[in-house]
Amino acid sequence: MSAYWPADESTPLLELSLGALLREVAGRVPERTALVAGTPDPAQRRRWTYAELLAEAEQAARALLARFSPGERVAAYANNVPEWVILELAAALAGMTVVTVAPSLRERELHHVLSRAHVAGVFLVREYRGTQLAQLVEGLALPELRHTIDFAEWDGFLATGQEIEPPDVDPRDPALILFTSGTTGTPKGAVLHHRGVVNNAQLSYARMGLTKGFVQVSPMPLYHAAGCAMAVVGTIAHEGTLVLPPHFDPGLTLELTATERGECVGGVPTMLLAMLEHPRFFDTDLGSVEAVLTGGAIVPPSLVQRVEQCFNAPMSIVFAQTEASPAITQTSPADRASDRVNTLGTPLPHTAVKIVDSATGEIAQHDVIGEICTRGYHVMTGYLDDPLATAQTIDEDGWLHTGDLASMDGRGYCRIGGRLKDMIIRGGVNIYPREIELVLFEHPSVADVAVVGVPDEQWGEQVAAFIRLADGATADEDKLFAFCREQLAPHKTPRYWTFLDAFPLTASGKIQKFALRERFIEQASQS
Repeated sequence: MSAYWPADESTPLLELSLGALLREVAGRVPERTALVAGTPDPAQRRRWTYAELLAEAEQAARALLARFSPGERVAAYANNVPEWVILELAAALAGMTVVTVAPSLRERELHHVLSRAHVAGVFLVREYRGTQLAQLVEGLALPELRHTIDFAEWDGFLATGQEIEPPDVDPRDPALILFTSGTTGTPKGAVLHHRGVVNNAQLSYARMGLTKGFVQVSPMPLYHAAGCAMAVVGTIAHEGTLVLPPHFDPGLTLELTATERGECVGGVPTMLLAMLEHPRFFDTDLGSVEAVLTGGAIVPPSLVQRVEQCFNAPMSIVFAQTEASPAITQTSPADRASDRVNTLGTPLPHTAVKIVDSATGEIAQHDVIGEICTRGYHVMTGYLDDPLATAQTIDEDGWLHTGDLASMDGRGYCRIGGRLKDMIIRGGVNIYPREIELVLFEHPSVADVAVVGVPDEQWGEQVAAFIRLADGATADEDKLFAFCREQLAPHKTPRYWTFLDAFPLTASGKIQKFALRERFIEQASQS
């Protein structure tokens, strides 16, 4: 049997822009709390009902239209401030596209994003964690950039709104441009349309089985698809309340979950680990939690089991890619415990998925690792101003080639195998780093791990493991080698071991494996 899952089209898609979605929800539940600024000081936690959120977004849309034209792009260069969310909604109403920018980006990276996207305006926080963001933008002297607006002066910006008729926004118009995380090189701008973002978020949160009106605590950064697309839009689509911490802090996230009675809490695995290891975790009332959402990185089975036990709630794992708006497959609380622990779930509705042999392009058999491809409403418009890269990623039949390796069983459940570009070919034999990483994650000395292929004259490539040790653990290559040999074939056991205090990460927290490989090669050349 072939590893192919046709799109389930038994329910209709929403034919709405993000702005239209907000208007519909505000019309149904105007007095429900929509947004909470989850600041550390409870006295400063501002709140917006859906009626207030819509009114402010419409006023912000008028202020945008006084400065920019429909179709232009504005960037958000900030941490998780509530005005970021309102800007996203306002731009949707005004027919403009938001370009997301991580506040960690510096001159070279910032110039690449802003110039490539031809942004006409930048909304920012003046300073973040000691870096003067406004100065960085001013120093770029971009000719197309006409306005720089400080989020701290938001009220003044709103006051400039004029009575301008908003444009008609087609659900297929661009809503967001997110520059891919760059785990394998220079980021490219993925253009996501309203129809993809609205439906993907709605379907993803529906899979978790949460009751409409749920409260979500989301520390995911808004510049990431899990923040601005899934968390913001998914909460609105289900008439819920979004509690937005200004940044991830495990203690603050736990406190907000308790005091705001969060029913859904989530983050990448490193965030969940930080919460579990926080000294106040077991003193925090987490009885309101009904689901824990994660994805974006390796989720070891041991972490799923630990999270479900400690939160007393099922975990939902999302396999996602920015270019897919972003969710592709997802586990459900209704899944068997073994499937929640060991798989990435099944494709979401309206989402076709196939696993293909990366060499031949033919559909693989069940339980055979190949490249995971997806097709449907959720696929991006393309990479911004890069038709060649777009054609290399989306084929003539509309299939998005994710570059991720996975297998699919006869029930449609998928298991990730790693990145296609990460695959190690040793002596002509394919080795999948994720398999090795999952084994090493089980060792008590290992807090985090990344396995990469490095050049080898005899074998072509050899296996190298980069390890961040758990607190109190000592580096012992022999013990880790023996541990791997007990569970892996000899050719899969890492030949080289490097111990790190921290990994090189993208702005969204993913390990940059290409940087680890480059570091290894450089050090080898010097020895």
